[in-house]
Amino acid sequence: MDRSSLLRLIQGQLDPENTGFVCAETFATLVNNHELPLDPAKLEMLFALSQGNEEGQICYPQLVDLISSKRSSSFRRAISSGQRALPRDVLLDQAGLGVYKRFVRYVAYEILPGEMERRWYFYQHRPCPPPIFMAAVTLTQIIVFLCYGVRLNKWVLQTYHPEYMKSPLVYHPGHRARAWRFLTYMFMHVGLEQLGFNTLLQLMIGVPLEMVHGVLRISSLYLAGVLAGSLAVSVTDMRAPLVGGSGGVYALCSAHLANVVMNWAGMRCPYKVLRMILALVCMSSEVGRAVWLRFSPPLPAAGPQPSFMAHLAGAAVGVSMGLTILRSYEENLQDQCGWWVILLCYATFLAFAIFWNVFAYDLLGVQIPHPP
Repeated sequence: MDRSSLLRLIQGQLDPENTGFVCAETFATLVNNHELPLDPAKLEMLFALSQGNEEGQICYPQLVDLISSKRSSSFRRAISSGQRALPRDVLLDQAGLGVYKRFVRYVAYEILPGEMERRWYFYQHRPCPPPIFMAAVTLTQIIVFLCYGVRLNKWVLQTYHPEYMKSPLVYHPGHRARAWRFLTYMFMHVGLEQLGFNTLLQLMIGVPLEMVHGVLRISSLYLAGVLAGSLAVSVTDMRAPLVGGSGGVYALCSAHLANVVMNWAGMRCPYKVLRMILALVCMSSEVGRAVWLRFSPPLPAAGPQPSFMAHLAGAAVGVSMGLTILRSYEENLQDQCGWWVILLCYATFLAFAIFWNVFAYDLLGVQIPHPP
């Protein structure tokens, strides 16, 4: 039976008077009698939603969203009710899973804070589409780095090579009119150490986040961090160029770490304290390395070295926009007032940064290094 036939059967047998409500227990009996293919997590969610109704009913639009696997504004309420009222086995206790399903279970425990959410994700997850965005960005960054490494015959501190800054991908203050550079700088890196750090975090954190929250949300967060990074550099470090995907990487990492801290009790990932300390030390060390290269270059350079402000701007995007996204699993962002406030703040920053780039450099008489 397809989904549309199931919905017609539900409306015809369970709500013949068109009251708009369906009894949860009667629906579960209908599913069992007709042996309908419905994930166990969906039935659990159905009963969780019915806890808020004195007669154990669920409104028809919520039932349609549940069957259609659409994001629902009532998902958080169902999670809260389900944690209190539903008996269920812990997902970790399930045995006999294949390699991929074990990986999906691992991702659920790494990213989601509640057992109900983890079970929902585990049963709802489908391998297609795969987390293509983070994989494509990482692969492109590696290919670009290898091409320039072979061309320049230099694998560390590539920015000191006189030909490096001539790349059409690098953000340079003298080429601000070429708007694509505000994004494409994420494909260039200072050297092997920065590339390794960024790609490792993209694969370890970005891929699981994309598997759980979807390509649209995570790609938007990553690109928002990248764009905020270049615009922040153009405002606060006006003479410096910029390379590396650190703006997007720090947006993902800071959002994930903030989400872990705010849901500390519910997170079941092992060695939480040790991993949190290690992540903060590594991220702080990378910022420190970028500051050192910016103000104390180890080699003679023809101009200023890449700025570190993208790291900080990416982190700011992560703890604001990113945290809102990660805390809204299976919820509609457009239904949340806080989401619109954050979008308004981000749009205001974009408008200010664009105005600054158009007028401030000439008004302030900034001495920009000659673009290559």
